[in-house]
Amino acid sequence: CYVLIDLKMGTITHQDVGQIDMYVRMYDELKCKEGDNPTIGILLCGETSEDIARYSVLHDNDHLFMSKYLTYLPTKEQLRVEIERQKNIFYMQHPKLEKNDN
Repeated sequence: CYVLIDLKMGTITHQDVGQIDMYVRMYDELKCKEGDNPTIGILLCGETSEDIARYSVLHDNDHLFMSKYLTYLPTKEQLRVEIERQKNIFYMQHPKLEKNDN
């Protein structure tokens, strides 16, 4: 499959999510051939938003992903806290999965 990556410097917005969704749909329609798997869209941003992750098209689309990137190395404690926060966002996006299924 093809993978499209969109890198945003600040906090993610609804427009950013709509934009990557549009890019993925356009790429599938214009470039994919028969037999190709669906294009995956990855949106990397400086700051995530739990509300946007929960209420946007990301919630219902298994081919769009959002994640936070860092421009520095975090401490072990900062990393642990961020991993837990991102796991909570993931489970909000995928309520059918249970937290103890990992």
